[in-house]
Order: sequence, then C-alpha cells, then structure tokens
Amino acid sequence: MSKPGEVRVVDYSFLKQLDEWVKVQKKLLETFKETSKRLESEGDRLDLIVATRSAFQHMMRTIKAFDNWLQDPIIISHISKEMLLEVWHTVQNILTALLEIDIKHTGDMRTLLEKLAREGKLNPLVAVAKQSEEEETTGRRPPTMMI
Repeated sequence: MSKPGEVRVVDYSFLKQLDEWVKVQKKLLETFKETSKRLESEGDRLDLIVATRSAFQHMMRTIKAFDNWLQDPIIISHISKEMLLEVWHTVQNILTALLEIDIKHTGDMRTLLEKLAREGKLNPLVAVAKQSEEEETTGRRPPTMMI
C-alpha cells in the first residue's frame, strides 16, 4: 500500500482498458435502445428473435466479465462495500426479473403448445408426437420440440 502523499506508478494500460470497456458498453446501450424503438414499430418475429438472442449473448458476456471482475485482486482489494451493495442490489433485481420472465414465458408456452397440439395445429415439420423407444433408452432425441 502507498503511504499518504506518496505517488505510485499506475498501470495506465489497465485504466485505458476500463475506459474502452465503458465506451463499448455505452455504444451497445445506445444500439440496443435504438433497436428497441425500431422493433416496436416495424420489427417482425425474426427481428425480435435476433435482437433477443443478441441481447442474451451480450448479457452473458457482461455477466462473465463481472464475474471475472470480482475475482481480480486489484478490484476486490479496493472496491468499497457500498459499491458491492449497489452491484448486489442491481444483480438481485435482474435475477428476479429474469426468473419471473422465465417462469411466465415457459408456463405460457406450455399452455400454448398444449392448446395447439389438441387443435392439431402444431407444425408437423418441427413437432414430434413421442420419442421412439431407442431415443428414450439412449437419451438421444432429435433437435425438435417433443410433445
């Protein structure tokens, strides 16, 4: 640790990396905001799927970076409890929202698929009525939805 008033050499390349990360994240935030506005007015189902998958991929990348961040000795030796609490509260809110949408979406899709199956309206190219006996014993199944 430095003594008060002592000037220590700072790894400016590390600080520059942090600046670059923030710059890229701000640009992506703007891009996702613009994309969201466009999707609301003119997006189709495919646009929504692509945008959602892109968002998921970027969230996973950001979460992994945050996880790495909280393993970095320089970060964990200097981060304040207040900063950690801020991150924790935000992460807890994100996790709650994610779990809630997962529960709702999965339940809604199950209900919709059951309804479509009863009405004979499932797309026959992607729906398989039942796994074959071999698939059940080997655990192998086609990469399609099973009803």
